[in-house]
This record gives sequence, C-alpha cells and structure tokens, in this order.
Amino acid sequence: MARVPTPLVVSAAVISAREARHVLLALQGLSDPPRASSAAAVARVVERLGYVQIDSINVVERAHHLILATRLEGYRASHLTHNLERSRSLFEHWTHDACVIPSRWYPHWKHRFGRYAMNDARKQWWQDRFNGAAEQVLARTLARVKREGPLKARDFDAADHDRGQGWWEWHPEKAALEHLWRVGVLAIARRERFEKVYDLAERVHPEHHTADAPDAESHDDWACRTAIERIGIATERELSAFLNAVDLQRTKRWCAKAVERGELVRVAVESERAGSPVSCVALPEWRKHVRTVDPERMMVLCPFDPVIRDRARAERLFGFEYRFEAFVPAAKRNYGYYVLPLLEGDRLVGRVDPKFDRAAGTLLVRGPWWERGIKADTPRKRRLERALDRLARNIGAERWSLTGTTAHRSAKKRAD
Repeated sequence: MARVPTPLVVSAAVISAREARHVLLALQGLSDPPRASSAAAVARVVERLGYVQIDSINVVERAHHLILATRLEGYRASHLTHNLERSRSLFEHWTHDACVIPSRWYPHWKHRFGRYAMNDARKQWWQDRFNGAAEQVLARTLARVKREGPLKARDFDAADHDRGQGWWEWHPEKAALEHLWRVGVLAIARRERFEKVYDLAERVHPEHHTADAPDAESHDDWACRTAIERIGIATERELSAFLNAVDLQRTKRWCAKAVERGELVRVAVESERAGSPVSCVALPEWRKHVRTVDPERMMVLCPFDPVIRDRARAERLFGFEYRFEAFVPAAKRNYGYYVLPLLEGDRLVGRVDPKFDRAAGTLLVRGPWWERGIKADTPRKRRLERALDRLARNIGAERWSLTGTTAHRSAKKRAD
C-alpha cells in the first residue's frame, strides 16, 4: 500500500491539483504535440524525462518504444538503438527499474554500483544463484568476457550449469553476468532479439568508465536537482524515488537547504480527491509551466510512462486509480493484462486493454472503460479513434479493432 504523503503543517502557497498536473505534463513532454523523431531527438527526450523504463512485455510493444513514440512523431526503434549501440549517448542501467539513461550521467552511477556490490553480497537470493561458489563463478564468467568479447547468457552452454531457464531460474553464469553489470564491471553492449549482450564496461563506455565518481554531496545535489527539474512540484518522497539515487533522509536535508537558499519554495498541493493539501517543494518558477493543454487531444499512455509510474501521485493529481494487472491472476483482474490509460487534455479519462495480433496485423482492443462522470459522446469516441489510429501506426499494425463494437479502422503501416 502506497504511503500517504504528510499533510502540510506550515503556511505555504496552495497549488491546485490541476495546476500541478499541468506542470508535470509540460515537463514530461506531454503538453505539446509530438515532435519529429530522429536519433538526436530520442536522446533529447530521454534527457528531458530523466529516464525511460525498459520492459520485456511485448503484448502491444515494449514499454520504452511506447513511451518514446508518445512524444515523437515517426519514432523508430532504430533511433533508440543508434544512441545505445553506436553513438553510446545513452546506456542501460537501473533507477527504480531497468531504464535507458543519458550516458553523461554515468559517473553518478558509480555510487549505485558500489551500493549494489554491498547489497548483493548480503542477499541470500544472489548467493543461491551461485550455488555457494560466488567467487569462482564470477571469476570464470568475467574471464570469458575478457577473453572472448561480448557474450550472452546463452553463450554459456548446458555443461556450465544445471539450473533451469525460467525467469528467475537463472543459471550461475547468468546471475554472474547480471551482478557484474549491476556493479559496473560489465555493460550492455547491445541487444539481440531483446537479449542482453554483455561486455566490459571499459570497452563499451571507455570515457565514462574512467571518469571519477562525484563526491557524495555533489551526487546528492545532482540527483535531487535532476528530479525536481523534471517534475517541477513534488513531495520529498517523490524526489527521492525519481532516480532512486538518494535516500529519503538525505533528500529531506537537501530540500531544506534548497528552500533556505531560495532555490525551491514550499507549497501545498491540493488533491483531485478529498483530503488535506499535501506538503511539497516546487521550482520557484513553477507557474511558467502551467500551460494550456489541448482538450481535444487524446493519447494512449504506456503503463510505465513516467507521468503515471508513481501510482499514488497519479491518483492524487488526476484522481485516477491505476493498477498494473499483468501479474494478477486473470480471474482477479478488473480490466485486463496490459491496460493502457487514456490521457485527454490534462485528464486521465479511461483505459483500454489492447493486444497486437502480429500474424493478422491487427491491434485488438478491449474496452474502453471510461472514468466515472466521463460521457462517451461522439466527439470523445472520435478522439479515441484518432488515438488508436496513432497507436496502431506506431507499433506497425495495419488496422485496429475495438472488441465488442462495430469499430474497425485501417491504419497506414509504419515503415521500419
């Protein structure tokens, strides 16, 4: 259960939930129409957002592609691949989950590498993956990568291990590759059919690998500034969780000093639902990000979009309760496996549950389920049709079909 933010106990400016979500949408690139895509545009979007989450579920399209395609017109997977595998302007690692991150921030990840090295050594789960021989497994796995170059987990054949191939039934060498990546010894050189290919970090990111890690104070200042610049108004817990780089107590200390310096202001943010205003910090110029959002534009958001990734914030600012149900037993789901929220203007007005039938070239869409008080009138239905047209084009579907209705629509197939 998400923690309830601390109610405000000091006098502060009061910001409405609508103003706060306008700031969030503007800073996260959802206020303006999508811009033309290119490799350079993808790199700019990732830096603007702070991270783009990577997820393996491919029932519609992988999360990172959905997130980028929402903000970029004509987005192609090759645009992201260029940044990850050729220019190396982006790299893969962890924030709250596996993400694509600007490579110029790599030195700050050295703090995380050290933290993971200590934490993994203490976790029984990791020790169990190594069958009680962690040092030997890590040494021989690293030796093979040094000697042979980039390797995948499957390059360690069955004779090397005796574990199964399930999601968490990693064989010892797979666990070793993941651990060595988490602690910064290895890096993701590329992916092949989404499978990670690991190489030495010094070969993948030579310049950033040799750079010194910033000192702790500079790291805290960078992490907190990076967060507030991308969400504008936030609780201290939300700032801490944004990159998962600085713990809550250190974040609170940074916020207190930033307020004293006049770099942040204390505000109270009202909730879209009943409840006391919530204590937050904000950029002093937050009002300039309160801009008009086209009420006629509807977008289909990925479940891992940064705007809704924090479910408690989404409920507080949008009045939208969202649960990701892919890992919920089918009989217990309220809506479906991969439900996508519908953003209309500045409101989350409903949801759909799509699935891409690639063999038929058809995006099959269950729903929509409109939020309470949302009228399913003809203009709104047309906005939904346009949003589904765009989603179908973005994923390469030739057509889409809204299950349970007579709505069928062809979409111009996207070129690869």
